[in-house]
Amino acid sequence: MSQRRRGSTGARTPGAERTAKLTGKLLAVALGSADHEHADPAPGRGRRPRGCAMADTDVEPELSVSVSTSSVSERDGFAWFSAMVGEAVMPLSITSAYTDNFRGTATSLHLPQTGVSSFSFSPGSARRTPAHIRLGDPECYFLLLVHGSPIGLEQGRNSALLNAGDMTLFDTSHPLVCEFEDHHRLSRVTLLRLPRTTLPLPANRTDGLLGTRLSSRSGVGALLAGFLGGLRENAERCDAEELRRLDGVGAALAATFLAGQLTGPPVVPAETRRQALLARIQAFIEHNLSDPELGPTTIAAHHHISVRLLHQLFQKHPETVSATIRRLRLERGRADLADRRLGHRSIGETAARWGFRHQADFARAFRLAYGMSPSAFRQERRASAPERAPA
Repeated sequence: MSQRRRGSTGARTPGAERTAKLTGKLLAVALGSADHEHADPAPGRGRRPRGCAMADTDVEPELSVSVSTSSVSERDGFAWFSAMVGEAVMPLSITSAYTDNFRGTATSLHLPQTGVSSFSFSPGSARRTPAHIRLGDPECYFLLLVHGSPIGLEQGRNSALLNAGDMTLFDTSHPLVCEFEDHHRLSRVTLLRLPRTTLPLPANRTDGLLGTRLSSRSGVGALLAGFLGGLRENAERCDAEELRRLDGVGAALAATFLAGQLTGPPVVPAETRRQALLARIQAFIEHNLSDPELGPTTIAAHHHISVRLLHQLFQKHPETVSATIRRLRLERGRADLADRRLGHRSIGETAARWGFRHQADFARAFRLAYGMSPSAFRQERRASAPERAPA
């Protein structure tokens, strides 16, 4: 490892910084942030960017964009990453003891209302000062989920030490300090961008959560953390319409989660509560497909609602509750049949694994959905799939 040194800038080369700014602008589109100018902050030089300040529901969801310091030389990595973050998220200053061999990656997904991004980078610190805010304020909240080493964060009058599995809320309109502890591994975080204008919560109360520790280990927090991880990993398999629906689910889960942290009377609008309940129901269905008893009655009972209300929640969806369960079970069964590693499993065992009481019911539904029997599908996949070399 090269000798470590601390500094707010590495040995910057003009070419690397220009590349970082161009990359940051591309990533900013994916994050939904504004196109703000990255430069050393100076009072009075800023302009208020647009970007996060409003949601553009006409924007077509983008597939994820990924960038990395591997695209530049080792000596330029720190300068490249610092400039890229300043362009993509918001103006700020970054320092690190690893300026000589800095490593960093960023992956982002832009959705009409929100944006999900993941960062992995060498430890250091980040500061956003009033001068940075004057330089550019996207007017966004960010929910930060910690995956790796602890992070110390300060904003407003609050400070918190965040461990893996913790979340916190910060915004772009107040000074911010982040210290990423050096445990000789990369720091890893996920950010959910929430434009202030789209969060249905009173700002004066929401701002009280800035810089506080929020747990994602149970309840809506766990559901939100799982949603962010699943969206990050599976977004490329979703079409634009599916991503639009998931965007609404994510925004509703975030609003419900944050509202649960507030003191005082309930503040979440009825539609947001409806979407959050629907997201919990969909997650429950996904986790219980193997149970033959899964159906409208058991789902409603688990969530303490009537069967009638359950069906009303699904009225805006293209499928009924039962049709959703059937489709998901068939998709899981079809995936098992296509997996050569599960070739020893019989059709009946596959059917039972995904909640079908009888093999005949599975075969009939499979043929109706895919135009062939389960056994014919498995044979077709075996014939077309190349043999894998032994590990």
